[in-house]
Amino acid sequence: MSAVFPDGFLWGAATAAYQIEGAWDEEGKGASVWDTFARTPGKIHAGDTGDIACDHYHRWREDIDLMSGLHLGAYRFSVSWPRVIPEGTGSVNPAGLAFYDRLVDALLEAGIAPMLTLNHWDLPQTLQDRGGWGSRETMEAFVTYADAVSRLLGDRVPRWITHNEPSVVAVDGHVVGEHAPGLADPALGLQVAHHLLVSHGMAVSAIRANAPSADVGISINVWPQSPATDDPADMAAAERQYGAEANWYLDPLYGKGYPAEIMEIYERMGIAPTVLDGEMALIAAPTDFLGLNYYSRSVVRSNPAEEPFGAEGVDEAGEYTETGWFVYPEGLYDLLMRVQRDHEPTEVFVTENGAAFTDVVSPDGVVHDDRRLSYLRGHLLAAHRAIAGGVPLRGYFVWSLMDNLEWAEGFSKRFGIVRVDFETLERSVKDSGWWYRDTAVANAIEAEEER
Repeated sequence: MSAVFPDGFLWGAATAAYQIEGAWDEEGKGASVWDTFARTPGKIHAGDTGDIACDHYHRWREDIDLMSGLHLGAYRFSVSWPRVIPEGTGSVNPAGLAFYDRLVDALLEAGIAPMLTLNHWDLPQTLQDRGGWGSRETMEAFVTYADAVSRLLGDRVPRWITHNEPSVVAVDGHVVGEHAPGLADPALGLQVAHHLLVSHGMAVSAIRANAPSADVGISINVWPQSPATDDPADMAAAERQYGAEANWYLDPLYGKGYPAEIMEIYERMGIAPTVLDGEMALIAAPTDFLGLNYYSRSVVRSNPAEEPFGAEGVDEAGEYTETGWFVYPEGLYDLLMRVQRDHEPTEVFVTENGAAFTDVVSPDGVVHDDRRLSYLRGHLLAAHRAIAGGVPLRGYFVWSLMDNLEWAEGFSKRFGIVRVDFETLERSVKDSGWWYRDTAVANAIEAEEER
């Protein structure tokens, strides 16, 4: 039998402003932490920058035509904070707001529902200079920014995401230092994570005030943690790792506070975040949906010498993507079922899922990306199983609409269902894109593809 999705299921694609827009200093836009980071020698593969990226800022009409041709019902994009408020605080840039005003109107005219992300990592550099997400001033500035955007677009954007993957900002940006702003301070990273979550709750109220009929949520990236064996020590290690990577964010969002075991570990290490009175209640502000980003899983075993959680990663045999991520569609099913069991979100969207593979343009001028197509098929079948299991999954957004600047990997990794020639900026749909279109049109994965 075909895997038929529920009526009204949203078939979408996702992007992020810094990765596709370009026009990094045009029409009053200020610098972001990623503009600065990309100009720091050795931080981005091959010295790539988002100065031009996919030039979406000038080619957005062409890109909406692409979306229409792919029969997308929704488009998840992010707003560039420094394009709207160049200094992070203070005056709004009318030209920056006008760009998103035009974009939203054109999406609606094309019958494509916009899903807007306010923070996809491009913090204004001026705010970073004053302490960035480590400062409570930035939380207040984020609410002011959310208010400005939702005042303009709240009547037309049906779904709002406050933050995308706060753990990546906190860990990759402030603990590991591989992402902007490139810091390596575990205590700061945990404080940043806390401030991101608090600012989420604060912004929910601002968005609701301006867009009372809109739905508001947040997108969390989760890697399920599987124990290497059924040994209780391995199982406990996997749970601790999951608690630190997933429930550190999910638990407080759903009113459970930070996981006690993980907080105790951080307190022993002297790096636990400072939490002020009332902030946990702000984090737990009721939301309408949860966005989940899934790419792979981890397998771990117990190793008490591994700090701080006593969990050691284990390599597993099988297929890996170009980013070194194990291909494991079943993990999406596991994740959706667990989150529903643990937190009972009212609605769920897979707000990112996709894979980077080496794409080759064939003599016929087409990218026959069978591996990406197979990846998407497998994960969508897993999503369908989760729906059948009772998960209120309302839509799926493939990452990504088009090849783009893949953060620290530069242009070396391609996730798109649309190929971008980074010399000419010409777009062309890959086989995976045409398959995704056919799946969206049918609202189903055909039976012969399930074998």
